Amino acid sequence: MTKSSNTEGFTRKIWKFFASVKLSVAILLSLAATSIIGTVIPQNGSAEVYIHQYGEVFFKLFNTLDFFDMYHSWWFRVLLCLLTINLIVCSIHRLTSTWKIIFPDHPSFDANRFQNAKNRQEWTSTSSPETLKAMYDPYIGKRFSISLTEKTKDGYLIFGEKGRWTRLGVYAVHLSIIFMITGGLIGSIFGFDGSVNIPEGQSTDTIFLQNDPTGKKLDFQIRCEDFDLSFYDSGMPKEYRSSLSIIKNGRTMAQKDIIVNDPLRFEGINIFQSSYGEMPSDRLTVTFTERESGLLYDVEAMIKKPIDMPGNSGKLIIEDFRTNFSYSGFNLGKTFICTMVPTGGEPETLLISVDHPRFDMMRQGDFIITISNIDFKYYTGLQVTKDPGVPAVYAGFLFMIIGCYITFFMFHQAVCIKLSTTGSGAQIELSGISGKNRPGMNAIILRMSNHLKRLSAA
Repeated sequence: MTKSSNTEGFTRKIWKFFASVKLSVAILLSLAATSIIGTVIPQNGSAEVYIHQYGEVFFKLFNTLDFFDMYHSWWFRVLLCLLTINLIVCSIHRLTSTWKIIFPDHPSFDANRFQNAKNRQEWTSTSSPETLKAMYDPYIGKRFSISLTEKTKDGYLIFGEKGRWTRLGVYAVHLSIIFMITGGLIGSIFGFDGSVNIPEGQSTDTIFLQNDPTGKKLDFQIRCEDFDLSFYDSGMPKEYRSSLSIIKNGRTMAQKDIIVNDPLRFEGINIFQSSYGEMPSDRLTVTFTERESGLLYDVEAMIKKPIDMPGNSGKLIIEDFRTNFSYSGFNLGKTFICTMVPTGGEPETLLISVDHPRFDMMRQGDFIITISNIDFKYYTGLQVTKDPGVPAVYAGFLFMIIGCYITFFMFHQAVCIKLSTTGSGAQIELSGISGKNRPGMNAIILRMSNHLKRLSAA
């Protein structure tokens, strides 16, 4: 018995903790503070940039705390989960009492609530209270979801009420926030955002995520059948279009020509056109010109494959290619980045410009190196994303619109018609109360009084 009581007491404390408004404020302030960090510190940059900007010590500290990708960090997700649990518990905690108000077992009215109502209209009629009651009862019953008539000493009280359910508008807003946070968490945990460059006529099943050089393998291949580029008269790119095919298990599952903002969608994955560029062929010619004699040595080469330099002077490896490479503020244009390993010497990096073949002469080496016989072809740059949380986020937006509409444009209405006997007929008092939108309630009372006057005059 004692153990059960302790368990119930602990459960009650946990429930009370998550139902606290103070917890909501604390979490929201924490999210605001961490969002400032995410704004001040650039996100998803390279380690070299961060080390240069903050130093090695702060880089290690910030990297450990996931400050460089904080919106995907475990602690940011924990804050969002705490906020979601807090909203759910707070809503359930207050929904019980709200539900009893909205759906009472036995609706009742208190005439004293209407005595000081500011929304009030009074007039007299030559008809008796009994006659007016017979005319007003059907009108109130038709217009209001809850209606009740009470007999008084000198007449009748007719009550009408509707819109109690509008108190649920705030819960729709809470539900929208829960949906949006949940959708964001689902996308953060199970989604991805990567990129890939595919030359014309080639395919790949691997994309590269930010800060993840290993790449992510897809269960299908993306093939670039063709790439088309058009220009304005000024020479600026007008449109670039990629003809893509999705190949899975050896079968073409989808085909589409994509342009910017018109992606190909397949199995929940979006493939966007994001960039383009030129890529050299696998085989090319490296020419070594001996500086003293002027002799030329042509060597067939492949990217990433070491080749022997003339006279056993070392090896050369073509590492990478850039369409535009800036060196000391000067644009070298199409440039190969190479590594030269002299025999018995230390490796050094060389920049071999295709557009400026005499650039290597400034190196003052034994050989002037140029690269030629290059077959360039375009590649398409694609952004490949998946966000399984999008439906939940859309549902959140829908509930937000519904909740805001209910909260701001609909309201609870309660009216009371007091029929009192007078010497020549009846005194009529129409009053209305509402928790909000008093101007709107006043307009309703005016319209109702005009209609009731016409009924009693008929």
